[in-house]
Parts: sequence; structure tokens; C-alpha cells
Amino acid sequence: MNEFVTPAAASEGARPVDARNNRQRAPGKPRSDVGTIVLHWATAIAVVVSLATGLRIGGDSPDSIVGKALWSVLPQGEIWTWHFVAGLGLFFCASAYAIYMKRAGLLARIAPARARVITLPAALRLRWNALNVILHWVIYAVLAALTATGVALYAGFGGWIIPVHGLLATGTLVYIGVHVFTHFMYGGLDQLLRLFKPTALAKTKALRPRPFLVAIAVGVPVAAGAVAIDLTTRDTLVVARVASAPTLDGRLDEALWSAAKPVRVRTEQGSTIGRPGHSTVELRAIEDGQKIYFAFRWEDPTRSLMRLPLIKREDGWRMLGHDADIADVTDFYEDKFAVMFTHSDAFGNGGSTHMGPNPLPGAPKPVHGRGYHYTTDGEYADVWQWKASRGGMLGRVDDMYFGPPNAANEAMAAGKARYQAGYDNDPGAGFYVYNYKGEAPGGYRGPVTVLKLPKDPAATTRAMGALHLDVNKSNDEGSRWWMTEDEVVPYSKELDDKIPVGTVMPGVLIQGAYAGDRADVLGAAAWKDGYWTLETSRALQTGSRFDIAFTKDKPIYVYVSAFDHNQTRHTRHMRPVVLSLP
Repeated sequence: MNEFVTPAAASEGARPVDARNNRQRAPGKPRSDVGTIVLHWATAIAVVVSLATGLRIGGDSPDSIVGKALWSVLPQGEIWTWHFVAGLGLFFCASAYAIYMKRAGLLARIAPARARVITLPAALRLRWNALNVILHWVIYAVLAALTATGVALYAGFGGWIIPVHGLLATGTLVYIGVHVFTHFMYGGLDQLLRLFKPTALAKTKALRPRPFLVAIAVGVPVAAGAVAIDLTTRDTLVVARVASAPTLDGRLDEALWSAAKPVRVRTEQGSTIGRPGHSTVELRAIEDGQKIYFAFRWEDPTRSLMRLPLIKREDGWRMLGHDADIADVTDFYEDKFAVMFTHSDAFGNGGSTHMGPNPLPGAPKPVHGRGYHYTTDGEYADVWQWKASRGGMLGRVDDMYFGPPNAANEAMAAGKARYQAGYDNDPGAGFYVYNYKGEAPGGYRGPVTVLKLPKDPAATTRAMGALHLDVNKSNDEGSRWWMTEDEVVPYSKELDDKIPVGTVMPGVLIQGAYAGDRADVLGAAAWKDGYWTLETSRALQTGSRFDIAFTKDKPIYVYVSAFDHNQTRHTRHMRPVVLSLP
């Protein structure tokens, strides 16, 4: 007996039809064809993975609501790759599903005309089916918009796109529940289970040969094309060969910098860098055969040097700034800039970003609950971090790295000190320390233990410039918010008693000297009219395993981040810049 179920009947769970004599048989359980089942679940998995990882990423924002509410149950670790691979999966599913529906003759299932039933005096069950048709088109529109805004974010555009992308993601999350509910109301549990019960496609006039194979054949090149476009349109920073070294002064007025073609990267989602949260970074690079020189210019509305200063109150010295105990300061902090060089172009800054409250099981949890930087391939990413008040204005750039997770010491294991996984300074010494005794999470709520006092409090106050204590205003040009060894003496109550209440002093001490691998990078910076300009220099090769060798042996990728008076909530970009050496 040649029997089949028509597409319309299958979508409504109607009785099977005998193709030869058009007689109705007893009603059976509704089923779906294999192609629909495969593509439906592939799409569902891609959507769920994209939503879960996206909510983890979005939940890192202080303004997040949904992501914060689901924080403890969202996936952790290197979720950037999963997020983008899921997005790529949606490219595949969308194109393959459209082709499949057409070639399989199944477009009648979602024909817009069927939605008219909802306005007619039809059976309630048919109205639920009409509502499902409407919801199908709604989710197509939402997913299209979600994909478009996601691509825009990946390309470096933020602003209003960020909240819209988040709103669409929340809408998709709500849709999943509504989708299941309306299908249940239409056909009960059998309607939901049909996606686990495959059947052959109905042989209708609209059916075309091999619809599933043709759909796959279309979906694969569409996804591959998206990857190809990404790889072939990356920015390339060409390193120009020059005959002499530039003067490191934070200005780009020397003629040799004109030989370097600039690359501009739009970085996004910094928590304090103006209301839009973005900063466009301009990169230039030159080398003279011995050293390589980079120039970075980035948007920053304020010249911020106040890194956790101390103010005297009636009960002692207190720290200005919040969340220093969990390394998440966003008010009284210095401006910073970071550049990372790596041989990896994996998602999430070369695969070094691992998000969540416990992304490294067995290790101490991050004190701020946001995640860690570390590598999983045994390689070291070279990280240079310019810190305005911790040597940045004195010609130094901290040479650091992201590498395999370090072992936690006793204090870290006990939760009394910050564990940073694979993020650390290169071996050697820096020349800054803090003018207060460190405190564990939960600390810095009362008076702190001060280590040094200024010899001449009045001179220290003058050096800090206008004392407005407003993090949204620039510190005076030439002002400094650190004290040197010859300006301080060890703390004593006798001297402290002579300092009036309300006095402010820097929280940073400059003492000793840079040494070892950590001293490899020099730099000079200047701020003017809402922009920082930083020039850096380093030997092309240092011989250290913690440093990148600027050679053609392996590809080198560059990532940059700007910090506007915040400790860890920097701007970011997803697509690496390719470094091209002469």
C-alpha cells in the first residue's frame, strides 16, 4: 500500500491518507521528516550554545541583568570559541534550512496565509497552529537581527548595537519557552515528541531530488565563505624599515613615523571610557634592524593618574576607590594601555581569555569572579602594559605575559591574596610598590596601614596639581600621583599627627629599579585633547621564552586594549591585527 502524509497534515498531526483510494486511516502519532529533525536540532543546539556563551560574555558587564541572574549556571572557560562557532553554525543552518524547505516541498508548513486563521472563528487548535506560524516568522526576524548585530560587534562596532544585541538574545531566550508552550497547546506531548520520530518525506509534486544533500551542499560553502571573508579582510600592520631610531617622547612629529602606514582598530565595551565605551586605537610600527618601535594613539577623554590615593580621615588613612580588594576598581585608578603579541589567532585574544567565577577547576577562584587569562597550548603570549602612574610617565612599560597557569602560593590558596592564573610579570623587578599594606577580599573598608609618609606634605600636594578628586576630570598636565624614595620617610605616628585631616597623598611609591626580563620595554606617553600617544621600543629578539621574537618564523598577531581609569574592565576587539615584518 502506497501511503504518505502530506506536509500540511504532518504539521497538524492529521490522519494519514491512502494515496491510492484517498481513504483515511486511524490517526497515528505525528512525525517529522529526517531532514527537518536534523536541521531543527542543529539550529536549536547552535542557538542554545550561542545564547549561553553570549549571556556569559554579556553578563560580565556591570549593567547586565539577565546574564547576572544566570551567572552561576552559565558555561565557563574559553567560551569565546564556542560562541563564534555557534554563530557560524547558524549561518550554516539558516542557509541549509531555507534550501531544504524549498526543495522538500515543505513551505506550506509556514505559509504566512495560514496565520489568518487566528482571526477567523476556527477551532482553538487551528488558532494555536496559526500562532505557531506567526512565531516562526518572528524568530526568523529575531535571529536575522541577532546575527546582523553579532557580526557588527565582531567587526568592532558597539554603541547602541550592544544593548540591542543583548535585548535580542533575551528575546530569543524567552521565545524558546513560548515556542515549546504553543506547540504543546497545539498538539500536546505528541506534538513535541514528533521531533524524535523520523519518517520519510511525502512524495508530492513540490518535492525535488535529494533536498537534504543539496541543502548541506549549500550550507557548507556559505559557512566557509564567512570564514574566508574574515580571514582575508583582517587588518595588517606593516612594519617599515628605517635607518635611525625615533625619539621616545609621546609625539609622532618625526618624519620617520610617516614611513609607517597606520592601522586603526575600533575597540569596544570598556566600562569607563566615555559613555559609548569604545576607543579607536591607531597603531604604527617601524624597525631599524636592532629594535622594533611601536606607536599607539587611542581615545581617552581624561588624563587619569589617581591610582587608589589615600585620604586622611579622623580615624586614619583611608583608600579612595572601590573594589580594590577584588581587583575591579573603576573610579580612582590610572589610565593604562595593553598590547599583546601572540602566535595564536584563536578567538578570545588568542585563546587566552577564560571567563566565569571558576574557569580553572582546582585553582583558586578569581577574586572578582570574572575569569582569568592563561594559555592552554604551552605557549606564552607577550603582553606589554603601560601604567600611567606606575612608571608609565617615567619611561617604563611593564613586560608581562599570558602563559600556562602558575601554581598558587599559600596565601592565594587561602583566599588572602589574588591568584592570576597565567597572567604575570616577566622575571625580574619593577620599581613601583604600593603605599599601604595589602588586604584580602573584603578589605579596604576602613583605615589602611600606611607604609610611608611624605617628607614635605605641601610639596607632595603641589605635585598632584589641582585637587578636585573627580574621576571624570583630567589631572593637570605635568601633575604626578606617585612619590619617589627621596620624598618619603617610614611611617611614624609623630609625623602623622602633624598632617591635617583631609590631606591626600598618592598610593604609589617609586623605588628601586627595573631589572631582568621585565625591563625589556621602554616607552614614553603624552596626553592631549582627549588622546593618549605612546611610543615604545624593544629589541627584535630578547632570547626570553616570555617574549615574542619579531621574526618571520611564525605568524604574529596583535591585540590592543585601553583602560580609562579602571583596573580590569578594558576595551577589546575580537579580530586580531596581523603583523607583517620586512
